[in-house]
Amino acid sequence: MTLSVRDLTFSYKKTPVLSDVSFDAEPGELLAILGPNGVGKTTLFRCILGEQKRHAGTIEIDGVDVRTLSARETAHRVAYIPQTHAMTFRFSVQDVVLMGTSHTLSPLASPGRKQERIAEEALEKLGIGHLSDRSFDTLSGGEQQLCYVARALSQQAKILLMDEPTSSLDYGNQLRVLDVVKDLAKDGYTVLLSTHNPQHALWYADRVLALHDGSVAALGPVEETLTPALFETLYGTRAELYETPSGSVILPVSNRGETK
Repeated sequence: MTLSVRDLTFSYKKTPVLSDVSFDAEPGELLAILGPNGVGKTTLFRCILGEQKRHAGTIEIDGVDVRTLSARETAHRVAYIPQTHAMTFRFSVQDVVLMGTSHTLSPLASPGRKQERIAEEALEKLGIGHLSDRSFDTLSGGEQQLCYVARALSQQAKILLMDEPTSSLDYGNQLRVLDVVKDLAKDGYTVLLSTHNPQHALWYADRVLALHDGSVAALGPVEETLTPALFETLYGTRAELYETPSGSVILPVSNRGETK
């Protein structure tokens, strides 16, 4: 499914958050969304999900305005993967993933064999089928995040919104989760991934959407767009870009060693 955002503008009361944001995201693409805290990345996702309908501009999925869709209809098209967080109740991994099928059921119905099969296939696709009977709260952070991705896959939506999904993970688990996300894009999903780590964009993304003060600071292929100048605009610090046998690396430059 193709996501098209045109001139998106949104404010909380009198506080502007997003201003004239426009971009497209296509099937098979991983679009990394970069920007400092408070720049509007989460608000952008909430608008796409239809949770914030009082915006100017348009958001369309395959030509359909998201404001015309019910929550159930949106769930058929878009899935949201949050940051890892603790659950209040002790659910099994299977139960957590089954939650992704709830939009296919009537309000009082329980998941049946069809939904169980969808959940099992999602777990197997991510290589965590062996965790099915484990309690979610006993999993590592990386395993929990993969469980959330499996829940999104069981939703069978083709657009995945990932809101800083690796923010609480150690370095190894960050890469494991991002490897999975990249494979999902290759499988034809439309993936929007917000991250505070520009290196993630360099290694995994096809394009970058950079937000600054609620507006688009840059949009384009990673290699052309993620420059030291953009890094300084977004984060207020200098950076240097290096080419290595394993790919590009961007490093912030500390001012501690400079003489005044």
